Amino acid sequence: MENEIQPSSRDNPVIMKLDVPIFHSIFTPELNILSELFKKYNYPLRIAGGAVRDILMDLKPTDLDFATTATPEQMKDLFTKEDIRMINTKGEKHGTITARINDKENFEITTLRIDLVTDGRHAEVQFTTNWKLDANRRDLTINSMFLDLEGNVYDYFYGYDDLQKRRIVFVGNPISRIQEDYLRILRYFRFYGRITNNPEEFDENTIKAIKENVSGLEFISGERIWSEWKKILDGRYGGELMLKMIECGAASYIGLPKEPDIENFKTVYYRALNNSLKLHAITLITSLLKNEEEVMTLHKRLKFSAYERNLALFLIQHREPKPCEKPLRPYQLLIINSKLKVSDTKEFVCEVLKYRGMVEFYNEINKWIIPKFPINGHMIKSYVPHAKMVGPVLCNLKEIWFDQDFKINFEELIKHVELIVHELKESKK
Repeated sequence: MENEIQPSSRDNPVIMKLDVPIFHSIFTPELNILSELFKKYNYPLRIAGGAVRDILMDLKPTDLDFATTATPEQMKDLFTKEDIRMINTKGEKHGTITARINDKENFEITTLRIDLVTDGRHAEVQFTTNWKLDANRRDLTINSMFLDLEGNVYDYFYGYDDLQKRRIVFVGNPISRIQEDYLRILRYFRFYGRITNNPEEFDENTIKAIKENVSGLEFISGERIWSEWKKILDGRYGGELMLKMIECGAASYIGLPKEPDIENFKTVYYRALNNSLKLHAITLITSLLKNEEEVMTLHKRLKFSAYERNLALFLIQHREPKPCEKPLRPYQLLIINSKLKVSDTKEFVCEVLKYRGMVEFYNEINKWIIPKFPINGHMIKSYVPHAKMVGPVLCNLKEIWFDQDFKINFEELIKHVELIVHELKESKK
């Protein structure tokens, strides 16, 4: 898709002067050095994108991205002359040079560019000196502003107005923006949750464009999808946004079954919300799935980490209630007998309890200090006739320890070994 200037742009940017503490707080000695270097060589340098948005919201940005009219070659020449170290040279072909100043702080500076041709995932770029053309290639209006180091904000596409209204819209034509990179569908939902104050006030034109182009997510890598999707679920209105994504037809293109269990998802999400419980993103997703096969299909699509995959499978296996005279016992036993990392299993059990809305049990398990089993295999070798019996004897001892509320010590446990060995021999006969 060829790059076009959007009709909803301003011929000249709105320039606002910022003089607020958040803006001044970003200036480190290293940033001051960077600023002076670009002034010395007469290259303009501006903060770009999300950091500008955050500063305008009175939030200190976690990352600063910079833009300049200087080409990569000109920046390399500048930094070489000034004996500034450059790292991560892979970004150079996209126009990004990373400078490390005082061996303390890294700065990514990217040459202004336009997208010549896009295929929904990648773009062929060309460098430019036109700030408006660079702003035009960005996704959302609130992310298309620049801020120079004197505090002047340059806004070509009404981003500041939209930020004030907590309104999330694409730069110009939403269909064009989406078709340049289909991952922008998920970025739209992520920023919607982050910026807006109402989970139901979607821009109709934007939602229409998403529905018409949602199939493009099929061509986006699972890793990129999961990176955005996880942030959506972890952010505000995660459940409402998930339901909206499904309504837009995203399910089958991001790895979910064609008919996810929406009613169960609503039950789990709103129950947790009412109980002020924060669910893991995997827990929310698992509530849409019916079995382990659907978990593994999703894992194949998104490339979960081992922890995420194990959590999803654990939830499927243990999310049904476990009736017991001592209700906490089944969950404690799951932790004690886990073949996974014990601390992970405790977290998994906590997610199961949050999934079921069992607030009191969750609180108890969450603060429960896992007791240490006082015996290991080496300790009982001399008490059993052969090595093959060590494992079964330990399992029996652990059950006795568990039944005694973890209060029985080594000396008391070892007294049971003779009888256990006898019973094992008899059962073998």
